[in-house]
Amino acid sequence: MITEFSSGLYLVGLPQKMEGFKNFIGSWVIKDREKALLVDVGPANTVPLLKQSLDELGIRKIEYVLLTHIHLDHAGGIGHLIELYPEAKIVVHEKGIKHLINPVKLWEASKRVLGNLAFIYGEIKPVPRENIYQGEVKFGGISVKAVPTPGHAPHHQSYLIGDYLFTGDSAGIFIDGEEPYLRPSTPPKFVKELYVQSLRRMLQLGRKKTCFAHFGMYDDSRRIIKMHMAQIELWTEVMKDVMKTAKGMEEAIDGAWEKLLKTDELLSPYHTLARAVRERERINARTSLIGIYRYLQEAF
Repeated sequence: MITEFSSGLYLVGLPQKMEGFKNFIGSWVIKDREKALLVDVGPANTVPLLKQSLDELGIRKIEYVLLTHIHLDHAGGIGHLIELYPEAKIVVHEKGIKHLINPVKLWEASKRVLGNLAFIYGEIKPVPRENIYQGEVKFGGISVKAVPTPGHAPHHQSYLIGDYLFTGDSAGIFIDGEEPYLRPSTPPKFVKELYVQSLRRMLQLGRKKTCFAHFGMYDDSRRIIKMHMAQIELWTEVMKDVMKTAKGMEEAIDGAWEKLLKTDELLSPYHTLARAVRERERINARTSLIGIYRYLQEAF
């Protein structure tokens, strides 16, 4: 599935072989004649679909691949893609470089965290050291600015390209609709101060078009990021309140999720989502709430 958002800017959907994962993972493509710049590549199992989509767009050469971070749903296919486009230059945070060159530890950690989902995504392959690029990036006459956004992961960075801000997972999970759906993507190792700092850094860039990795575009980055900042405060306060009476983490998470579904306006479209998408979001929201719970445990 290819969606054109503006002239030369596309989102290639990479549906997974699981219910609820049709419009969830994608690769952003900026095209200049037969050349392209990609932001994230998705997991290994959908690289053939990505290649087919690039062929349909008439793309023969990939100049740059910008990775927001090295989690499997964003970078798991990079080694497979480089075999198809060996001239592509890979841009990634310096902390992610060694894991792309030798992904053994990354794969083992992914299996521990994701379980069977890691095998569905597929095993990441190593990339040649010479494909890692650390210089200035310019594509189609436009400079690319890497923006440190370590709130989701220490090695996460977003990218500003002209009027477009590619946020990876740093500004939450987005579903477009009559009313936008947005939720945090805060991993179990959540540091609220870092997450908010990342959002503030993106706010300082001015109003841009927000290109979410999951999944789509929102025209006003300042508005959606401010909404997300307020959402992070709400989720933290709700969890703090629930923890006062909850007997353990599971009860706190269940209580917080139930309360947030009633109080967080950005979750209001949840009940209109397809059943499989609701289940995906419920599971992923629990992961975010685990991070907030552990953060509060340490902080207080």
